[in-house]
Amino acid sequence: MILFFIVSFSSVHAGPPFNTDDPEPVEYKHWEFYISSINFLQSRFKTGTLPHFECNYGLIPNVQVHILMPLNYTLAQNKDFNYGYANTELGFKYRFLNNKEKSLQIGTFPIFEVPTVNNKNLSNNTVQVYLPLWLQKSWDKLVTYGGGGYWINPGINNRNWLYAGWELQYDFSEFVTLGGELFYHSAQTAESKSFVGFNFGGFINFNQKFHCIFSLGHSISHDNAYTSYIGLLWTI
Repeated sequence: MILFFIVSFSSVHAGPPFNTDDPEPVEYKHWEFYISSINFLQSRFKTGTLPHFECNYGLIPNVQVHILMPLNYTLAQNKDFNYGYANTELGFKYRFLNNKEKSLQIGTFPIFEVPTVNNKNLSNNTVQVYLPLWLQKSWDKLVTYGGGGYWINPGINNRNWLYAGWELQYDFSEFVTLGGELFYHSAQTAESKSFVGFNFGGFINFNQKFHCIFSLGHSISHDNAYTSYIGLLWTI
């Protein structure tokens, strides 16, 4: 359980402020810059990023490149507080179907978690790879997207694992978008269990370039766990 949240919160999962992503890349020759914090909280264990920095760039039409650099932390009962840099996340998003008549998009977003410094408290020091498929359908102000993928997770006692999620959001105005997601992942170590949870959140658009993004969630399955995301997004 611990390793998943260190890894997934340094990746986010994902389509900020949710774990589930969409197939829509950054527009050609445009940028996205994030500074954010993601947290997973239980009574005896807490982990997340504080903060992480993310950058996406529309390299060519229908393709974006991605880098995420997190400062991770873990705090467990009766154990030392761990804080530092471990893995750099690299990836590229490729949208191979964009049917504008049906407002349907399909794409993939391979992710590579690459150990950058030797920090065994925050990483298992092996390269992890995520191979997903994402779909999106739109109806004017209503958008829904989701899918899932397969994590290749080498290491002692580790398991390769599956992630699946679906999100629904609505543009209430040019300033506010709200939505929610339901997600699942299978066990990723020999000792951990599968996890089901949900998040609610959205975007507050100060203008066309600056946005506040946020989400709050909770577990549905066996663990009593809270999740949160808060960040600032600059688009150019």
